Amino acid sequence: MENFFLTIKDVALKENKSIKTIRRLIAANKIKVSKNQGKLNQIHHNDYLEWKKTKDKFEINEPNQLTINQDIKMDDFEMLDIERDFNKRDGWKHKYRNGYKFIDLFSGAGGLSCGLVMAGFEPISSVEIVETAVSTYEYNFSKKFPNEKLENRDIRDSKVKKEVIDFGLKNDVDVIVGGFPCQGFSLAGNRIFVDERNSLYTDMLKIVKEIKPKIVVMENVEGLRSMLDGKIELKIIKDYQDIGYKISAHTLNSADYGVAQRRKRVIFIANRLGKKNAFPKPIFKKENYKTLGEEIERFINVPEDQTINHIFTKHSEDMKRKLSLLEEGKSLYKNYSDSWKKSPWNEPSCTIKENHGGVNIHPKLPRVLTPRELAAIQSFPDDFIFSGNKSAQLVQIGNAVPPKMSKAIGLVIEKLLENNK
Repeated sequence: MENFFLTIKDVALKENKSIKTIRRLIAANKIKVSKNQGKLNQIHHNDYLEWKKTKDKFEINEPNQLTINQDIKMDDFEMLDIERDFNKRDGWKHKYRNGYKFIDLFSGAGGLSCGLVMAGFEPISSVEIVETAVSTYEYNFSKKFPNEKLENRDIRDSKVKKEVIDFGLKNDVDVIVGGFPCQGFSLAGNRIFVDERNSLYTDMLKIVKEIKPKIVVMENVEGLRSMLDGKIELKIIKDYQDIGYKISAHTLNSADYGVAQRRKRVIFIANRLGKKNAFPKPIFKKENYKTLGEEIERFINVPEDQTINHIFTKHSEDMKRKLSLLEEGKSLYKNYSDSWKKSPWNEPSCTIKENHGGVNIHPKLPRVLTPRELAAIQSFPDDFIFSGNKSAQLVQIGNAVPPKMSKAIGLVIEKLLENNK
Protein backbone atom coordinates (compact mmCIF):
# COMPACT_ATOMS: atom_id res chain seq x y z
CA MET A 1 0.00 0.00 0.00
CA GLU A 2 1.31 3.44 -0.91
CA ASN A 3 1.91 5.97 1.86
CA PHE A 4 0.86 9.42 0.64
CA PHE A 5 -2.05 11.85 0.92
CA LEU A 6 -4.54 13.22 -1.58
CA THR A 7 -6.41 16.50 -1.44
CA ILE A 8 -10.16 16.71 -1.89
CA LYS A 9 -9.50 18.20 -5.33
CA ASP A 10 -7.27 15.21 -6.21
CA VAL A 11 -10.07 12.76 -5.39
CA ALA A 12 -12.64 14.86 -7.24
CA LEU A 13 -10.48 14.78 -10.38
CA LYS A 14 -9.84 11.04 -10.06
CA GLU A 15 -13.55 10.29 -9.70
CA ASN A 16 -14.76 12.93 -12.18
CA LYS A 17 -16.97 14.44 -9.48
CA SER A 18 -17.34 17.92 -8.08
CA ILE A 19 -15.38 19.03 -5.02
CA LYS A 20 -18.71 19.63 -3.25
CA THR A 21 -19.68 16.00 -3.93
CA ILE A 22 -16.50 14.75 -2.26
CA ARG A 23 -17.13 17.07 0.69
CA ARG A 24 -20.62 15.58 1.07
CA LEU A 25 -19.14 12.08 1.11
CA ILE A 26 -16.69 13.19 3.79
CA ALA A 27 -19.48 14.82 5.82
CA ALA A 28 -21.38 11.53 5.63
CA ASN A 29 -18.31 9.66 6.92
CA LYS A 30 -18.06 7.74 3.66
CA ILE A 31 -14.48 8.92 3.05
CA LYS A 32 -12.07 9.28 5.96
CA VAL A 33 -9.97 12.45 6.22
CA SER A 34 -6.82 13.08 8.23
CA LYS A 35 -4.45 15.85 9.22
CA ASN A 36 -1.11 15.80 7.42
CA GLN A 37 1.74 18.22 8.10
CA GLY A 38 -0.64 20.70 9.66
CA LYS A 39 -3.11 20.53 6.77
CA LEU A 40 -6.67 19.44 7.49
CA ASN A 41 -8.97 17.37 5.25
CA GLN A 42 -6.21 15.31 3.67
CA ILE A 43 -7.21 11.88 2.38
CA HIS A 44 -4.68 9.09 2.87
CA HIS A 45 -4.27 7.05 -0.28
CA ASN A 46 -5.09 3.86 1.62
CA ASP A 47 -8.35 5.37 2.90
CA TYR A 48 -9.20 6.43 -0.63
CA LEU A 49 -8.63 2.85 -1.85
CA GLU A 50 -10.74 1.46 0.99
CA TRP A 51 -13.62 3.70 -0.05
CA LYS A 52 -13.18 2.58 -3.66
CA LYS A 53 -13.52 -1.05 -2.53
CA THR A 54 -16.92 -0.37 -0.92
CA LYS A 55 -18.31 0.89 -4.23
CA ASP A 56 -20.19 3.36 -2.04
CA LYS A 57 -20.75 5.93 -4.73
CA PHE A 58 -23.67 7.53 -6.43
CA GLU A 59 -26.10 5.39 -8.29
CA ILE A 60 -25.44 5.51 -12.01
CA ASN A 61 -28.58 7.06 -13.38
CA GLU A 62 -29.82 6.50 -16.88
CA PRO A 63 -29.00 9.42 -19.19
CA ASN A 64 -31.27 12.29 -18.24
CA GLN A 65 -31.67 14.82 -20.97
CA LEU A 66 -34.16 17.21 -22.48
CA THR A 67 -34.29 18.96 -25.80
CA ILE A 68 -35.06 22.59 -25.00
CA ASN A 69 -37.53 24.46 -27.16
CA GLN A 70 -39.55 27.61 -26.73
CA ASP A 71 -42.84 25.75 -26.18
CA ILE A 72 -42.02 24.99 -22.55
CA LYS A 73 -43.74 27.51 -20.29
CA MET A 74 -44.47 27.59 -16.61
CA ASP A 75 -48.09 27.54 -15.49
CA ASP A 76 -49.86 30.72 -14.42
CA PHE A 77 -49.88 31.72 -10.78
CA GLU A 78 -51.40 34.35 -8.53
CA MET A 79 -50.20 36.25 -5.46
CA LEU A 80 -52.27 35.65 -2.33
CA ASP A 81 -52.65 37.84 0.74
CA ILE A 82 -51.66 35.83 3.83
CA GLU A 83 -50.86 38.74 6.19
CA ARG A 84 -53.68 38.07 8.67
CA ASP A 85 -52.80 34.42 9.23
CA PHE A 86 -49.07 35.21 9.14
CA ASN A 87 -49.39 37.63 12.05
CA LYS A 88 -51.90 35.51 13.96
CA ARG A 89 -50.50 31.99 13.70
CA ASP A 90 -47.41 30.32 15.16
CA GLY A 91 -47.62 26.55 15.04
CA TRP A 92 -44.07 26.24 16.40
CA LYS A 93 -44.94 28.04 19.62
CA HIS A 94 -48.62 27.22 20.08
CA LYS A 95 -48.89 23.71 18.58
CA TYR A 96 -51.51 24.68 15.99
CA ARG A 97 -51.97 21.93 13.36
CA ASN A 98 -53.91 22.28 10.12
CA GLY A 99 -54.18 18.53 9.41
CA TYR A 100 -51.74 18.42 6.47
CA LYS A 101 -48.58 16.27 6.46
CA PHE A 102 -45.27 16.78 4.67
CA ILE A 103 -41.92 15.11 3.96
CA ASP A 104 -38.70 17.17 3.75
CA LEU A 105 -36.23 15.46 1.39
CA PHE A 106 -33.19 17.68 2.02
CA SER A 107 -33.99 18.85 5.50
CA GLY A 108 -30.61 20.20 6.62
CA ALA A 109 -31.04 21.69 10.09
CA GLY A 110 -34.75 22.22 9.43
CA GLY A 111 -35.35 25.81 8.32
CA LEU A 112 -37.94 24.89 5.68
CA SER A 113 -39.60 22.40 8.03
CA CYS A 114 -39.64 24.88 10.91
CA GLY A 115 -41.49 27.45 8.81
CA LEU A 116 -44.06 24.91 7.64
CA VAL A 117 -44.65 23.91 11.26
CA MET A 118 -45.18 27.61 12.06
CA ALA A 119 -47.89 27.58 9.37
CA GLY A 120 -49.52 24.51 10.95
CA PHE A 121 -48.15 21.58 8.92
CA GLU A 122 -46.97 18.31 10.46
CA PRO A 123 -43.62 16.76 9.39
CA ILE A 124 -43.82 12.98 9.20
CA SER A 125 -40.39 12.18 7.72
CA SER A 126 -37.14 13.88 6.75
CA VAL A 127 -34.05 12.88 4.78
CA GLU A 128 -30.58 14.34 5.38
CA ILE A 129 -27.06 12.96 5.04
CA VAL A 130 -24.98 15.37 7.19
CA GLU A 131 -24.87 14.02 10.75
CA THR A 132 -24.67 17.36 12.60
CA ALA A 133 -27.68 18.66 10.68
CA VAL A 134 -29.60 15.46 11.47
CA SER A 135 -28.73 15.89 15.16
CA THR A 136 -30.02 19.47 15.06
CA TYR A 137 -33.23 18.44 13.33
CA GLU A 138 -33.82 15.56 15.72
CA TYR A 139 -33.19 17.67 18.84
CA ASN A 140 -35.67 20.36 17.78
CA PHE A 141 -38.40 18.32 16.12
CA SER A 142 -38.52 15.07 18.12
CA LYS A 143 -39.98 16.83 21.16
CA LYS A 144 -42.84 18.29 19.12
CA PHE A 145 -43.31 15.36 16.73
CA PRO A 146 -42.20 12.15 18.51
CA ASN A 147 -43.60 9.95 15.73
CA GLU A 148 -41.68 11.64 12.89
CA LYS A 149 -39.20 9.37 11.10
CA LEU A 150 -35.80 10.96 11.76
CA GLU A 151 -32.63 9.27 10.53
CA ASN A 152 -29.27 9.99 8.94
CA ARG A 153 -30.07 8.81 5.39
CA ASP A 154 -28.63 9.13 1.89
CA ILE A 155 -31.42 9.75 -0.62
CA ARG A 156 -29.19 8.43 -3.43
CA ASP A 157 -29.41 4.94 -1.91
CA SER A 158 -32.10 2.92 -3.72
CA LYS A 159 -33.19 1.30 -0.44
CA VAL A 160 -33.68 4.71 1.14
CA LYS A 161 -35.71 5.91 -1.85
CA LYS A 162 -37.95 2.83 -1.61
CA GLU A 163 -38.32 3.36 2.14
CA VAL A 164 -39.36 6.98 1.65
CA ILE A 165 -41.79 6.09 -1.14
CA ASP A 166 -43.41 3.28 0.84
CA PHE A 167 -43.69 5.49 3.92
CA GLY A 168 -45.19 8.38 1.95
CA LEU A 169 -47.78 6.16 0.27
CA LYS A 170 -48.72 4.47 3.54
CA ASN A 171 -49.19 7.79 5.35
CA ASP A 172 -50.97 9.66 2.55
CA VAL A 173 -48.53 12.58 2.54
CA ASP A 174 -49.95 15.88 1.25
CA VAL A 175 -46.77 17.83 0.51
CA ILE A 176 -43.16 17.04 -0.41
CA VAL A 177 -40.57 19.80 -0.02
CA GLY A 178 -36.86 20.02 -0.73
CA GLY A 179 -34.02 22.29 -1.68
CA PHE A 180 -31.88 20.24 -4.07
CA PRO A 181 -28.32 21.29 -5.07
CA CYS A 182 -28.09 22.88 -8.53
CA GLN A 183 -24.71 21.47 -9.62
CA GLY A 184 -24.43 18.84 -12.31
CA PHE A 185 -26.56 20.32 -15.09
CA SER A 186 -24.75 20.64 -18.42
CA LEU A 187 -25.61 21.69 -21.95
CA ALA A 188 -24.66 20.11 -25.25
CA GLY A 189 -26.13 21.82 -28.27
CA ASN A 190 -29.79 22.33 -27.42
CA ARG A 191 -29.90 19.38 -25.01
CA ILE A 192 -29.59 19.73 -21.25
CA PHE A 193 -28.22 16.81 -19.24
CA VAL A 194 -28.31 15.94 -15.54
CA ASP A 195 -25.16 14.02 -14.65
CA GLU A 196 -24.59 11.80 -11.63
CA ARG A 197 -23.19 14.68 -9.55
CA ASN A 198 -26.71 16.02 -9.32
CA SER A 199 -28.60 12.76 -8.92
CA LEU A 200 -30.27 14.48 -5.95
CA TYR A 201 -32.55 16.38 -8.33
CA THR A 202 -33.58 13.22 -10.18
CA ASP A 203 -33.90 11.31 -6.90
CA MET A 204 -36.46 13.85 -5.70
CA LEU A 205 -38.29 13.67 -9.02
CA LYS A 206 -38.50 9.87 -8.80
CA ILE A 207 -39.92 10.02 -5.27
CA VAL A 208 -42.51 12.63 -6.24
CA LYS A 209 -43.50 10.59 -9.29
CA GLU A 210 -44.23 7.54 -7.10
CA ILE A 211 -45.87 9.19 -4.08
CA LYS A 212 -47.86 11.76 -6.10
CA PRO A 213 -48.30 14.32 -3.32
CA LYS A 214 -50.87 17.05 -3.89
CA ILE A 215 -48.24 19.79 -3.59
CA VAL A 216 -44.48 19.97 -4.23
CA VAL A 217 -42.30 22.87 -3.04
CA MET A 218 -38.70 23.28 -4.20
CA GLU A 219 -36.23 25.96 -3.09
CA ASN A 220 -32.99 27.06 -4.66
CA VAL A 221 -30.64 30.00 -5.14
CA GLU A 222 -31.97 32.83 -7.28
CA GLY A 223 -29.15 32.27 -9.77
CA LEU A 224 -30.63 28.94 -10.86
CA ARG A 225 -33.13 30.89 -12.97
CA SER A 226 -30.39 32.24 -15.24
CA MET A 227 -28.13 29.15 -15.31
CA LEU A 228 -27.53 27.87 -18.84
CA ASP A 229 -29.60 30.81 -20.14
CA GLY A 230 -32.67 29.72 -18.18
CA LYS A 231 -32.69 26.19 -19.55
CA ILE A 232 -32.39 24.54 -16.12
CA GLU A 233 -35.61 26.21 -15.03
CA LEU A 234 -37.29 25.05 -18.24
CA LYS A 235 -36.14 21.50 -17.62
CA ILE A 236 -37.58 21.47 -14.10
CA ILE A 237 -40.87 22.84 -15.41
CA LYS A 238 -41.04 20.22 -18.18
CA ASP A 239 -40.12 17.35 -15.83
CA TYR A 240 -42.97 18.15 -13.45
CA GLN A 241 -45.50 18.89 -16.18
CA ASP A 242 -44.69 15.48 -17.66
CA ILE A 243 -45.73 13.74 -14.42
CA GLY A 244 -49.02 15.60 -14.08
CA TYR A 245 -48.22 18.79 -12.18
CA LYS A 246 -48.93 22.43 -12.82
CA ILE A 247 -45.70 24.14 -11.85
CA SER A 248 -44.69 27.77 -11.39
CA ALA A 249 -41.53 29.54 -10.26
CA HIS A 250 -41.17 32.88 -8.52
CA THR A 251 -38.35 34.70 -6.71
CA LEU A 252 -39.08 35.61 -3.08
CA ASN A 253 -37.13 38.03 -0.87
CA SER A 254 -37.08 36.96 2.78
CA ALA A 255 -37.18 40.61 3.94
CA ASP A 256 -40.72 40.84 2.52
CA TYR A 257 -41.85 38.34 5.18
CA GLY A 258 -40.40 39.77 8.37
CA VAL A 259 -36.88 38.35 8.11
CA ALA A 260 -34.15 40.84 9.08
CA GLN A 261 -32.15 39.89 6.01
CA ARG A 262 -32.21 40.44 2.27
CA ARG A 263 -32.13 36.91 0.91
CA LYS A 264 -33.60 36.08 -2.49
CA ARG A 265 -34.52 32.52 -3.39
CA VAL A 266 -36.38 30.97 -6.31
CA ILE A 267 -39.35 28.89 -5.17
CA PHE A 268 -41.04 26.29 -7.36
CA ILE A 269 -44.60 25.35 -6.39
CA ALA A 270 -46.29 22.46 -8.20
CA ASN A 271 -49.74 20.99 -7.69
CA ARG A 272 -51.65 18.07 -9.16
CA LEU A 273 -55.04 19.52 -8.12
CA GLY A 274 -55.58 21.20 -11.49
CA LYS A 275 -55.44 24.64 -9.87
CA LYS A 276 -53.56 27.84 -10.50
CA ASN A 277 -50.48 27.98 -8.30
CA ALA A 278 -49.98 30.76 -5.78
CA PHE A 279 -47.19 32.61 -3.97
CA PRO A 280 -47.43 34.88 -0.91
CA LYS A 281 -47.82 38.61 -1.43
CA PRO A 282 -45.11 40.63 0.34
CA ILE A 283 -46.19 41.52 3.86
CA PHE A 284 -43.65 44.25 4.56
CA LYS A 285 -42.76 47.23 2.41
CA LYS A 286 -39.12 48.28 2.08
CA GLU A 287 -39.54 51.20 4.45
CA ASN A 288 -40.89 48.80 7.10
CA TYR A 289 -38.38 45.97 6.70
CA LYS A 290 -37.20 44.45 9.97
CA THR A 291 -33.68 45.69 10.67
CA LEU A 292 -30.60 43.88 11.87
CA GLY A 293 -30.63 45.96 15.04
CA GLU A 294 -34.24 45.10 15.84
CA GLU A 295 -33.41 41.40 15.58
CA ILE A 296 -30.15 41.16 17.54
CA GLU A 297 -30.46 43.97 20.09
CA ARG A 298 -31.78 41.51 22.69
CA PHE A 299 -28.44 39.68 22.66
CA ILE A 300 -26.18 42.71 23.03
CA ASN A 301 -25.67 42.28 26.80
CA VAL A 302 -26.04 38.49 26.90
CA PRO A 303 -22.80 36.78 28.01
CA GLU A 304 -21.33 33.94 26.01
CA ASP A 305 -23.45 30.80 26.37
CA GLN A 306 -22.63 27.75 24.30
CA THR A 307 -25.86 26.00 25.31
CA ILE A 308 -27.83 28.46 23.17
CA ASN A 309 -25.19 28.75 20.40
CA HIS A 310 -24.14 32.22 21.60
CA ILE A 311 -20.44 31.54 20.98
CA PHE A 312 -17.96 34.40 20.75
CA THR A 313 -15.01 34.42 18.37
CA LYS A 314 -11.72 35.19 20.11
CA HIS A 315 -10.23 38.21 18.32
CA SER A 316 -6.83 39.80 18.89
CA GLU A 317 -6.77 43.35 20.24
CA ASP A 318 -5.60 44.56 16.84
CA MET A 319 -8.53 42.85 15.12
CA LYS A 320 -10.96 44.31 17.66
CA ARG A 321 -9.61 47.77 16.85
CA LYS A 322 -10.08 47.19 13.11
CA LEU A 323 -13.62 45.93 13.63
CA SER A 324 -14.50 48.94 15.78
CA LEU A 325 -13.19 51.44 13.23
CA LEU A 326 -14.91 49.81 10.24
CA GLU A 327 -17.85 51.82 8.93
CA GLU A 328 -21.28 50.22 8.69
CA GLY A 329 -21.97 48.87 5.23
CA LYS A 330 -18.26 48.31 4.50
CA SER A 331 -16.22 45.10 4.27
CA LEU A 332 -13.01 44.65 6.23
CA TYR A 333 -11.17 43.37 3.16
CA LYS A 334 -11.33 45.07 -0.23
CA ASN A 335 -11.55 41.82 -2.18
CA TYR A 336 -14.75 40.79 -0.38
CA SER A 337 -18.17 42.34 -0.93
CA ASP A 338 -20.40 40.30 1.40
CA SER A 339 -17.72 38.68 3.55
CA TRP A 340 -16.36 40.29 6.71
CA LYS A 341 -19.03 42.91 6.20
CA LYS A 342 -20.53 45.17 8.86
CA SER A 343 -24.20 45.40 7.91
CA PRO A 344 -25.90 48.64 9.02
CA TRP A 345 -27.78 48.47 12.32
CA ASN A 346 -30.86 50.17 10.86
CA GLU A 347 -31.21 48.02 7.72
CA PRO A 348 -31.81 44.34 6.99
CA SER A 349 -28.63 42.24 7.07
CA CYS A 350 -26.83 41.14 3.94
CA THR A 351 -27.37 37.49 3.02
CA ILE A 352 -26.21 34.98 5.65
CA LYS A 353 -24.12 32.48 3.69
CA GLU A 354 -22.75 29.00 4.27
CA ASN A 355 -19.34 29.64 5.76
CA HIS A 356 -17.04 27.92 8.23
CA GLY A 357 -15.88 31.19 9.78
CA GLY A 358 -17.50 34.30 11.18
CA VAL A 359 -17.85 36.79 8.33
CA ASN A 360 -20.71 39.01 9.51
CA ILE A 361 -19.44 41.78 11.76
CA HIS A 362 -21.50 43.10 14.67
CA PRO A 363 -22.47 46.76 13.99
CA LYS A 364 -22.04 47.81 17.63
CA LEU A 365 -19.51 45.42 19.20
CA PRO A 366 -15.89 44.60 18.18
CA ARG A 367 -16.57 41.01 17.15
CA VAL A 368 -18.27 38.94 14.50
CA LEU A 369 -21.84 37.81 15.04
CA THR A 370 -22.42 34.62 17.01
CA PRO A 371 -24.28 31.60 15.61
CA ARG A 372 -27.24 32.53 17.84
CA GLU A 373 -27.39 36.03 16.39
CA LEU A 374 -27.09 34.70 12.84
CA ALA A 375 -29.88 32.19 13.53
CA ALA A 376 -32.07 35.06 14.76
CA ILE A 377 -31.32 37.00 11.57
CA GLN A 378 -32.43 33.92 9.65
CA SER A 379 -35.67 34.06 11.74
CA PHE A 380 -35.14 30.82 13.68
CA PRO A 381 -36.94 30.77 17.05
CA ASP A 382 -34.67 31.40 20.04
CA ASP A 383 -35.39 27.88 21.36
CA PHE A 384 -34.09 26.29 18.13
CA ILE A 385 -30.69 24.85 19.11
CA PHE A 386 -27.96 23.81 16.64
CA SER A 387 -25.69 20.78 17.12
CA GLY A 388 -21.99 20.42 16.38
CA ASN A 389 -19.07 22.77 16.82
CA LYS A 390 -19.25 26.44 15.90
CA SER A 391 -18.14 25.80 12.32
CA ALA A 392 -20.86 23.17 11.82
CA GLN A 393 -23.46 25.49 13.32
CA LEU A 394 -22.52 28.29 10.92
CA VAL A 395 -22.83 25.97 7.90
CA GLN A 396 -26.27 24.77 9.01
CA ILE A 397 -27.52 28.31 9.60
CA GLY A 398 -26.13 29.62 6.31
CA ASN A 399 -27.65 26.76 4.31
CA ALA A 400 -31.12 27.10 5.84
CA VAL A 401 -34.30 28.50 4.35
CA PRO A 402 -35.46 31.36 6.63
CA PRO A 403 -38.36 29.85 8.61
CA LYS A 404 -40.55 32.96 8.33
CA MET A 405 -40.30 32.88 4.53
CA SER A 406 -41.15 29.18 4.64
CA LYS A 407 -44.11 29.99 6.88
CA ALA A 408 -45.44 32.39 4.23
CA ILE A 409 -45.11 29.67 1.59
CA GLY A 410 -46.88 27.22 3.90
CA LEU A 411 -49.85 29.53 4.37
CA VAL A 412 -50.26 29.82 0.59
CA ILE A 413 -50.13 26.08 -0.10
CA GLU A 414 -52.56 25.54 2.77
CA LYS A 415 -55.07 27.68 0.86
CA LEU A 416 -54.55 25.52 -2.24
CA LEU A 417 -55.16 22.39 -0.19
CA GLU A 418 -58.16 23.83 1.67
CA ASN A 419 -59.91 24.70 -1.55
CA ASN A 420 -59.57 21.05 -2.57
CA LYS A 421 -61.58 19.71 0.37
